Amino acid sequence: MKLRPLLALPLLALASPALADPPAGLDAKVETLRKAIGAPGIAVAVVEHGKTTLAKGWGVRKLGEAARVDADTIFPTGSTGKAFTAAALAILVDQGKIGWDDRVIDHMPWFRMYDPWVTREMTIRDLLVHHSGLGLGAGDLLFVPRGSLSRKETVERLAYIKPATSFRSGYAYDNILYTVAGQLIEEVSGKTWEEFVTREVLRRGGMGSATATYEARRATADRAFPHARIGGAVRGDGPNSVLDEREELGRAAMPAGGLALSAKDLAQWLKIQLGHGALPGGGRLFSEAQAAEMWKGVTVQPITPYPGSLAPLTPKFSTYALGWEVEDYKGARIISHGGGVFGSITHVILLPDQDVGIAVVVNSEDVALLRGVAHLLVDHYLGLPDQDWPARFGEFMDKRVAGGKAALAAVKAAPAKVGPSLPLERYAGTYRDAWYGDVAVTSGGDGLRIDFKTTPRMAGRLVHWQYDTFVTRFDDKAIEPAYVTFALDAEGKIARVAMKAESPIADFSYDYQDLDLRPVEAGK
Repeated sequence: MKLRPLLALPLLALASPALADPPAGLDAKVETLRKAIGAPGIAVAVVEHGKTTLAKGWGVRKLGEAARVDADTIFPTGSTGKAFTAAALAILVDQGKIGWDDRVIDHMPWFRMYDPWVTREMTIRDLLVHHSGLGLGAGDLLFVPRGSLSRKETVERLAYIKPATSFRSGYAYDNILYTVAGQLIEEVSGKTWEEFVTREVLRRGGMGSATATYEARRATADRAFPHARIGGAVRGDGPNSVLDEREELGRAAMPAGGLALSAKDLAQWLKIQLGHGALPGGGRLFSEAQAAEMWKGVTVQPITPYPGSLAPLTPKFSTYALGWEVEDYKGARIISHGGGVFGSITHVILLPDQDVGIAVVVNSEDVALLRGVAHLLVDHYLGLPDQDWPARFGEFMDKRVAGGKAALAAVKAAPAKVGPSLPLERYAGTYRDAWYGDVAVTSGGDGLRIDFKTTPRMAGRLVHWQYDTFVTRFDDKAIEPAYVTFALDAEGKIARVAMKAESPIADFSYDYQDLDLRPVEAGK
């Protein structure tokens, strides 16, 4: 999930008073790029001074089929949905039902974090700005790639996730606290997050085809299917393949990134944001005061310089606001957010001082296309020359995938021909992590199998690697494989099981390393 992986590299812009229509020849350039990169489809929305100057699609909704992407094709938009959850909360603030600095427990008395002091002090604002003390992507395995827990059950698991740092001391991106925000919306409004966001944000906001549930998305004929390059040694290597039209996230996590929108819907959203909550047809979605709150940077993000030819994109400051990133690019202010659910990526960019908004969606994980087109447009509206961002991002991604392949190959080159220590049937059992739940290992005629019980259909073979370490070979090839290491006690019994992603460039939402699996005694 972006949720926020490499698919959400900071997007930047620069200031210039000059504004113009979309670049000449953009239509042909986007199509040429799409074909060269091998992406199935892309859609782009551009808004200038409250007017839609571009809402268009290129390519196909699904490889192997003829249906074309158009301005009404809905795409999963990942973590760009966090801003919609923040907007839903802003509406409740305007209604006087909550305040940004209200304590969460004042509205959800049963809410618990691992640390009782953090439980007592956590505010609604804290839920949205990634400084809770949780580690990067903590708890994502509860709903990535799927999840069977209800939203409330997922929130209850927070009490068992140990913090990585102290409260409000630093930045670490998470998704699970947006799940809390979604549950809070239900507790306060009496409507589920899905119901409230659909009615009060999407429909009132004029986003007529946008969806907040899988059922509504699948009922929409004009929808993009997810694709990914999963045929090689690491994700990102190999040709694009159609992924199962599955639930990319567990339903509990929809407030963190479960919306699907078209280019026309995104254009409407850009207008509302640039209008500080004003609706294009009159009236307001949320007040100007709440618009200012949502764009106000709260958590300082550490800045890691971009490598090589991407170095000019490195910002001088970077903060996280309420569902938005606030950064600079050569002196200009950028309000933006990326999104990625497996098989689809998005970026939404606001140039508030130029009164321009840009949104790009791609139904594959081809970052060079997404970022290349987005930066091409940003530079155009800021009066900069063409800097060939598609080529620059293409080079960056090629190096990243090549580096991941090389690192994996180096590890695979010389496994120790030792082990396993026990007969395979001795590894079978149920193992439990306090926050995730149960993982079952079974032994049969085809060897060992592993099944993540909280995550439907996340199951597959365990293949011996070395010593007492095995590697998962999941039935669903789109799921990142993991090393599974069994630790034995002095009596030769399994004391615990640890895991980590096999690929060195795996998405952080596969937070296998956070699991601390212990044997479950029979009958418990």
